[in-house]
Amino acid sequence: MKTAIEISDPLFAKAKALARKEYTTLRQLIEQGLQQVIREKTEKQEKPFRLQRASVKGNGLTPEALARGGCAALLDLSYDPDFRS
Repeated sequence: MKTAIEISDPLFAKAKALARKEYTTLRQLIEQGLQQVIREKTEKQEKPFRLQRASVKGNGLTPEALARGGCAALLDLSYDPDFRS
């Protein structure tokens, strides 16, 4: 698609110089810039990550469970599939 755009003279000169330095065309340089801006803008509009609720039934860590033998015992109990607090 052909279109006409107005660019300030200093920006145009810098873009032309960069295109020459990178052995590319001004068109390719402008397309890359537009793609980058569009990608950044659309990424910001995505919903932020939200961790799903993953709780389980039970009473959690109770004082009684802690009294059974401290942290080492709790660690052992965490690997016991038959343990229920």
